[in-house]
Amino acid sequence: MAIRDPDQLAVNTVRMLAVDAIQKAKSGHPGTPLGAAPAAYALWQRVLRYDPAAPGWPNRDRFVLSAGHASMLLYALIHLAGVRTPEGKEAVTLKDIQSFRQAGSRCPGHPEYGVTTGVETTTGPLGQGAASSVGMALAGRWLAATYNRPDFPLFTFRVYALCSDGDMMEGITSEAASIAGHQRLANLCWIYDSNRVTIEGHTDIAFTEDVGGRFAAYGWNVIRLGDANDLEALTAAYREAAACTDRPSLIIVPSHIGYGAPHKHDSPEAHGEPLGEEEVRLTKAFFGFDPDSSFVVPEEVPGHFAAGVGARGARSRGEWESLFAGYRARHPDLADALDRIFTRRLPDGWESALPRFAADAKGMATRDASGRILNALAERIPWLLGGAADLYPSTKTRLVFAGAGDMQAGEMQAGEMQAGEGGGGGASAGGRNMHFGIREHAMCAIVNGMVLSGLRGFASGFLIFTDYARGSIRLASLMDLPVLHVWTHDSISVGEDGPTHQPIEQLVSLRAIPGMIVIRPADANEMAEAYRVALGIRDRPVALIGSRQALPILDRNEYAAASGLAKGAYVLADGPGAPDVILIASGSEVALSLAARRLLGEEGIAARVVSMPSWELFDAQPPAYRESVLPESVRARVTIEEGSTIGWHRYAGPDGIVLGMHTFGLSAPVKVVAEHFGFTAERVVEAAKTVITRSKG
Repeated sequence: MAIRDPDQLAVNTVRMLAVDAIQKAKSGHPGTPLGAAPAAYALWQRVLRYDPAAPGWPNRDRFVLSAGHASMLLYALIHLAGVRTPEGKEAVTLKDIQSFRQAGSRCPGHPEYGVTTGVETTTGPLGQGAASSVGMALAGRWLAATYNRPDFPLFTFRVYALCSDGDMMEGITSEAASIAGHQRLANLCWIYDSNRVTIEGHTDIAFTEDVGGRFAAYGWNVIRLGDANDLEALTAAYREAAACTDRPSLIIVPSHIGYGAPHKHDSPEAHGEPLGEEEVRLTKAFFGFDPDSSFVVPEEVPGHFAAGVGARGARSRGEWESLFAGYRARHPDLADALDRIFTRRLPDGWESALPRFAADAKGMATRDASGRILNALAERIPWLLGGAADLYPSTKTRLVFAGAGDMQAGEMQAGEMQAGEGGGGGASAGGRNMHFGIREHAMCAIVNGMVLSGLRGFASGFLIFTDYARGSIRLASLMDLPVLHVWTHDSISVGEDGPTHQPIEQLVSLRAIPGMIVIRPADANEMAEAYRVALGIRDRPVALIGSRQALPILDRNEYAAASGLAKGAYVLADGPGAPDVILIASGSEVALSLAARRLLGEEGIAARVVSMPSWELFDAQPPAYRESVLPESVRARVTIEEGSTIGWHRYAGPDGIVLGMHTFGLSAPVKVVAEHFGFTAERVVEAAKTVITRSKG
């Protein structure tokens, strides 16, 4: 091997590990690692404040590979830099790289948070990593504004994301970039690997805009480079970005996909398939590696990384730990809060802030109850923060207690806030209310990034618009993140807004996401219990579903305690003996079931009402509990929910009836809509009588 320049040897080792792994797997994307390796290497080796021995260090710089298809680029860097797991083992071994994309390897096809130490967020769906990096940068700035003190600059980390042409085409990237520009996130830097190739061909078949001009219009600092292999120019660009203190930076790096592969250079064929055995040999020869050897790591390369990113990271982390020790001595309460943030623990006694609601036949909308509960809890939990997609007046998610304020780049006095917004504290980087604008997809990805940084973030909007945010919601669950989603206007009872705004399939589609917990409370007190459950969970996202219309606040002296919600379903109302029929409902339809129960009782029919706000929580209960709620011996069952019927049949059973929606809704007053679709006590009674007869036959 003739290469002697340590930087070039390291860059080429990254390239060859990627090429070999992809070729052995017979699957993957070799083109971007070949073209973007210098940009990633210059960042890691010369700039990134990251300690491979302690990759969870709170003030580390974050590197996000938004171009997740180039995962082998990241795995090679993690391996060569010597990143360690929390147990002190190699995060990515050479054996892992040799088993790329195979079961059991810590090198899955796309980077997965929680699978591979050193992966900051799961990427692959393009734009997700870029958008999540905005959340990380916002979190870093918020942590600095909230916890830094004179002589104790605890939080100074920067966030970098490597983006592809595909990232730049995705709408979520534009949404997130617009927010970042508005927020003037100077701690954020995106590297645009512009190789001008996608799967279908060269980008000029579909993508001809001036990306730099677009980002300049967003308010970004745009830096353009000429040579993707010029390590000095790349390093200078990173330094320039770090020196920019009033806006995020975009470094545009025009590269060549498949660089060094003589027949795949600048070719779409290099994007999504292995180079081929002969092309791999020729590529190795081009870079000065032995064509007959695979997975070669020259002995000097790991040491070179250790002297660069390793030494710098260890030094930075050591200085930070000394700083934090002094901070702990001077500010023990703040240090305790940070300890909890780092470990996803909440303040002691936070549940005592949960409000209780008196019985009220007129009641209140569960969205209104949610707003009161959220405010009470956020005042007790300082790192609970978030916002809505321009809908907080409707979703009731604005934090209005003294000092909450708005999260904005500039400083604004409280009196300068818009009239009627409420909430003290004005606007600052440490505000608790984030205005996401009408950008649902980016909102949810940004909140993912906040939660990845330790904050308890929430996102809110109308349930119907979860369709706009599906990719980000799904990734929160894939990453086991305790994200809080608050979705309101939950059914056809939205009324006059009509079928465009009336959710039908949205509830079941959220329930279909593995790991997601969906809770649709029946009244204000169930909503309080839903928050108790949601915030007590550290490793799964929770979607709280609220009504637009007022729902009766049930008298818990007459009915079972709302704490039954924690088990997903519970017997709300029952008689002294075995029931003739079981009515099972969620949300607003629980009150409807109670009304039907009264009518059935007048005819001597004993009905049990089961409130089932969460399938996921109920399904997790022991069989004996589930049998106590839905005894197998009672086959006469009716389920009621103003949404898709999909999934309810397993609770209704073979003889049961599922009352739900099979069409889109209707633009009309709520009462007219309910009568039109049969959501009346009389219709429930009719169904109950039918299933009783059927179960006896």
